[in-house]
Amino acid sequence: MLLAVFTAVVGMAIAPSHLDLLRGLLATLAIATGAAAAAVLNMWYDADIDAVMTRTARRPIPRGRISRPNALVFGLVLAVGAVAILALALNVEAATLLAFAFFFYVVVYTIFLKRRTPQNIVIGGAAGALPPVIGWAAATGAIGFEPLILFLIIFLWTPPHFWALSLNRADEFARAGVPMLPIVAGRAATTHQILIYSALLVPISLLPWVLGFAGTMYGAIAALCGALFMVLAWQLRRAGAADRRAARRLFAFSIVYLFVLFAALLASNVGNRWSSMPSVYAAPIKVGSVPAGAPARPIPIGPSAIDPSSDEV
Repeated sequence: MLLAVFTAVVGMAIAPSHLDLLRGLLATLAIATGAAAAAVLNMWYDADIDAVMTRTARRPIPRGRISRPNALVFGLVLAVGAVAILALALNVEAATLLAFAFFFYVVVYTIFLKRRTPQNIVIGGAAGALPPVIGWAAATGAIGFEPLILFLIIFLWTPPHFWALSLNRADEFARAGVPMLPIVAGRAATTHQILIYSALLVPISLLPWVLGFAGTMYGAIAALCGALFMVLAWQLRRAGAADRRAARRLFAFSIVYLFVLFAALLASNVGNRWSSMPSVYAAPIKVGSVPAGAPARPIPIGPSAIDPSSDEV
């Protein structure tokens, strides 16, 4: 959940529109509360299977520390409060996206997909990929092309991340009746799919630099981390079934990877956002367009010239 909130904060911070501190904190609080609400209702619905899985058996509902009805009420209150805060303090567009992400995670993924298809995390991953889009919308009131690239990065990152986890937890998922890919298709097919998604992720992760909304520092870090991601995915593909370390290494690195990627994106935009794209926002200069004797007017270039309502990229 913390990683999801962090990606939302980055989406908000790099958007071409500034939020004051109070509204930024309110947006972050609302998004974090929405993520918590989704987690609570996921645990409410999955309490039966959580109880039979070692990884989740110590959650509050299986341990009897909170009842399922109370968890349901608590989760719904959090969800309504989060959407209301975002709508009242920021804008309806961001609140609508947050509500959609919550609905998609709880209803589409948790209730309908998780126990029915091995593609559960592929489709359901769309919910986890929305936070930077929500953050961007909170700052601008619109959805730009840039946050959709960030959405795609997280969307492609999700399958290798969770399949690496499920490879070493296949027996638990099988006991709970969750058709994760290692159970349905086997280890070889799963590691092959991990390699495919990793190969798709690496070039997509470079797009913020290629398209000019991230600096050279980001491009270098994305290339280096992407190369390491591919090496670990390849090692997992070649590892034997008895080797549990390869899956653990990829799973652990995938968390670090996404954090470092978004931290680099944030750092590359601090103090000089959009510096590599001034021509998009600057008016064209024409020779002779200023009358003789008239005082020259500076052409606004950079963040001060950005119209937050513009949908030009």
